[in-house]
Amino acid sequence: MRRFVVATQNPGKLEEIARLLRPIGIEPVSLSQAKVDFSDVEETGSTFMENARIKARAAFKKSGLPSIGDDSGLAVDALNGAPGIYSARYAGEGATNEMRIAKLLRNLQGVGKERRTARFVCAVCCILESGEELCVEGTCEGTIAFEPVGAGGFGYDPIFLMEDGRSFAQLTDAQKDTVSHRGRALRLLEQALREKA
Repeated sequence: MRRFVVATQNPGKLEEIARLLRPIGIEPVSLSQAKVDFSDVEETGSTFMENARIKARAAFKKSGLPSIGDDSGLAVDALNGAPGIYSARYAGEGATNEMRIAKLLRNLQGVGKERRTARFVCAVCCILESGEELCVEGTCEGTIAFEPVGAGGFGYDPIFLMEDGRSFAQLTDAQKDTVSHRGRALRLLEQALREKA
């Protein structure tokens, strides 16, 4: 198993990445497992990919190990793409998932079902031992529910509805990995890694 540092503090995201990469011989390790201090790393990019690259480069530099930076979020059309790259900080620093969801639903009050279109976006930058960068992006289209549904997943999953009406929080891990933005991005990364092997 090759060890790759994943530049995230989010345990849900790390577990999702691990499920998708372990089958191809990659063992993702967290920043704390790799003893990497990430407190001075700022996401100053204006796109998901710029932020993913900032995180991957910092993790690579600080750990000396191959690294994966992922930046992802929810873009809601009726809110001009918000929360976008600010998805994790949408309700302020230290806010819970519930607080972020509540703010988003408040901001969509009065917006009808047909105008609640949205997409999850996941940009992934992987830096190999050689320093070569592999960058991929995955998206998943859906709509925003009027209230949270389901108990699984994390982040905005309970209010993100797929075409069949189920929220991401109602899916099993395996079902979510098949259709999610992160699943799509990581399958593209897997393909790129296999071509390098």
